[in-house]
Amino acid sequence: MAYDGLIVGLGNPGTKYARTRHNFGFMLADRVVAYWANRPGCVCESRNVRLNATVWEAGEDFGKRSWLLVKPLTFMNLSGQVVGELARKHGIPAAKILVMHDELDLPLGTVRFKFSGGLAGHNGLKSVAAHLGTRDFCRLRLGIGRPESSEVMAEYVLRSFLAEEWGAVAQVLDLAVDAVLDYCRDGLDSATAKLHAR
Repeated sequence: MAYDGLIVGLGNPGTKYARTRHNFGFMLADRVVAYWANRPGCVCESRNVRLNATVWEAGEDFGKRSWLLVKPLTFMNLSGQVVGELARKHGIPAAKILVMHDELDLPLGTVRFKFSGGLAGHNGLKSVAAHLGTRDFCRLRLGIGRPESSEVMAEYVLRSFLAEEWGAVAQVLDLAVDAVLDYCRDGLDSATAKLHAR
């Protein structure tokens, strides 16, 4: 089956990491799956694959568009293994891959698209780029901000959001689901213009 693209949520598996900042991509993937699974004209079904990943096959608009959506379960630093394998198996070029991830350089509440360019020290993005052999893929960056104290960055991203931040997290996820749907329906340029105008 030919797919319109591959959508990747980055995070770490297990309940220990489920509510952490580094799992923003996983949280968004779950929201997108829930939307497609309950939307008239859409389908979203789990697929059994011989990969260390959770994979869904989604169809939109009564089959006009189809997507693979994946949560790699290899832990963040090895995420690219699954992404590279799925891309090669299904002939999906890097330019048709959207990676959803947490972003230190944006404050909480901010969502931005980006194509290609730097990886901002994000180990998940580094792994994806290494296994694709290019940085020329789309990203949806979910801001988590930087710690106000001198906390070690690795510890900060693996901490849960604070109780007072969950309202903003929910708003971001709602906004980001709309952005992903716009991307799937209208492409990156149109989705970017719409999102960044908000």
